[in-house]
Amino acid sequence: MFAVDSISIRYDQKTIIHDFSFQVKEGEVVSIIGPNGSGKSTLLKAVSRQLSYFKGKVELDGINLKSITAKQAARKMCMLSQKNLAPADMTVYELVSFGRYPHKKWFEKLNHDDHDIIQWAIDKTHLSAYQERRVTSLSGGESQRAWIAMALAQRPKILLLDEPTTYLDISHQHEVLELVRELNKEMGMTVMMVLHDLNQAARYSDQIIVVKDGKKAMEGTPDQVMTTKMVRQVYRMDCEINCGLRDRIPRIHLLQTARS
Repeated sequence: MFAVDSISIRYDQKTIIHDFSFQVKEGEVVSIIGPNGSGKSTLLKAVSRQLSYFKGKVELDGINLKSITAKQAARKMCMLSQKNLAPADMTVYELVSFGRYPHKKWFEKLNHDDHDIIQWAIDKTHLSAYQERRVTSLSGGESQRAWIAMALAQRPKILLLDEPTTYLDISHQHEVLELVRELNKEMGMTVMMVLHDLNQAARYSDQIIVVKDGKKAMEGTPDQVMTTKMVRQVYRMDCEINCGLRDRIPRIHLLQTARS
């Protein structure tokens, strides 16, 4: 479905991402992990067309994303950044309605079908009681759900999330990631997200891509990727890893900085 082929990205003539390749199958949840400054968000921004790359290509359903317009790309995928800001007086319903504009002509008004989709997206993200509230009045978790509702109204095939749990407390982190998993399971939506928390990545991902110094260090299922060797080599930390008897999900317990 989604293929990244040998892309390289430069900032001021310095290569930040080196010959990076991976594939995402339809309906998968793929998480990108790695230390601060490793290039995780840069990679996601390039995939979403927010950053250009000087080498390689990105394809969605066999179509090179550079060959289509921004509006056409917006009908296929939606990217949400770490922190999204709405105007002070904008309501949840108004925010979610912006997800329909990639499907409208210039100055074309929203029709009955658009409003049905907007309401569906609000209901799907459990925000029905908040739709007339101002976005700025919501809690962190509620606000993140409102932005995800806007993405749903866009009806993309793939949802890209850059650190969706940043700035949220533990309960709201859980709330947002459970919503992402619900959308993936019930709608078959493909999700690619950057995460910092290794245990969250292990719990909510089908595949994990590890980035170190702008290069792909490892790729595979959570039980393949989450090893003491990977944590030591990539994060320079010693750890213990246990698997749940029922779910077989790796659980990482960090111990101390690894000695070289």
